[in-house]
Amino acid sequence: MKAPTIRNPFAAKPLPEQPDIEAAALRSDRFRIEREGDWRRLEQIVRRLERGAFGRLSDEDIADLPVLYRQAASSLAVARETSLDAATLRFLEDLVQRAWYQVYGPRSGMFRWLARFLRGGWSRAVRAIWLDIVIAFAAMAAGIAAGWLLVARNVDWYYALVPGAMASGRVPGASRAELAQTLAIESSSNGLSGFAAYLFYNNATVCILVFALGFAFGVPTVLMLIYNMAMLGAMAWLFNSVGLLPEFMAWLCVHGTTEFTAILLSGAAGVHVGRNMAFPGASSILGATAQAGRRAALVMLGCVIMLVFAAVLEAFPRQLAGFEARLIIGVFMGLVWLSLFVLVGRKSPDGDTA
Repeated sequence: MKAPTIRNPFAAKPLPEQPDIEAAALRSDRFRIEREGDWRRLEQIVRRLERGAFGRLSDEDIADLPVLYRQAASSLAVARETSLDAATLRFLEDLVQRAWYQVYGPRSGMFRWLARFLRGGWSRAVRAIWLDIVIAFAAMAAGIAAGWLLVARNVDWYYALVPGAMASGRVPGASRAELAQTLAIESSSNGLSGFAAYLFYNNATVCILVFALGFAFGVPTVLMLIYNMAMLGAMAWLFNSVGLLPEFMAWLCVHGTTEFTAILLSGAAGVHVGRNMAFPGASSILGATAQAGRRAALVMLGCVIMLVFAAVLEAFPRQLAGFEARLIIGVFMGLVWLSLFVLVGRKSPDGDTA
């Protein structure tokens, strides 16, 4: 009886025949060629998402993203199982990892989102509603003119336009000295922090109202802007009647360039939503309203930041600074906001001019 042959486990394995190597390479090439189109499309979508250009993706790309990710993950599993070439494996591993992060990964944190918002997201949203800003500005200018002219013709209109709580001694018949006292510099900052909180609440209420009323096709928003600015026109006439208009404008300017810009943008956001509801164009009313609402929401978020600045400026520099300082601060803040909206974010995240 012949003894069984014992094989050495440490013996080198015979090299595969040349035809086997060529067949494996052929399978690898065929596998890659059949699926490479989907891989490249997934890579393009992922690259745009990584650059933050979500708005430039089509609805089809967004819908296909999870499907393409699962197909790439399945291809990676097959490539590992069949020991395809190393270059294909490395490409798929990198692609699947990046796509997983976009599909399932955590979203960016608050500070990162805020940085993108201030670096261009807010400014682009403001520039996108330029026509509505023109409409809102015209309504505000008409309100100032209407308030001035109504009070100039009949002083009783002043009491109809300016609430007693807001007048605070600024009423027709008051002497020049009495009106000048309402613009005087405070001796200390005691109690001004509480005053700032009250002013923020009051200004925020106006901004929210003019924005929310935009859903009635923007008409109540325009009327609200006219009414609020008519109060300003009436008070401007009062101070002009005693020769204190420059002092009043400086007193108003220190916070007004911020506060009234926030009100202007809030009104424009409301008009933008209402205008798109009334004239949706080729889109459905619901679709046009949803798109306009998203853009208007970005504008309103920025207005919250502006209102915080306005409340602080109104409570502290306006009350503690003199005529020249009030004017300089107001003009400076106006230039800051104008530069932000005109110059910042001119290029979209993937390099195109906005």
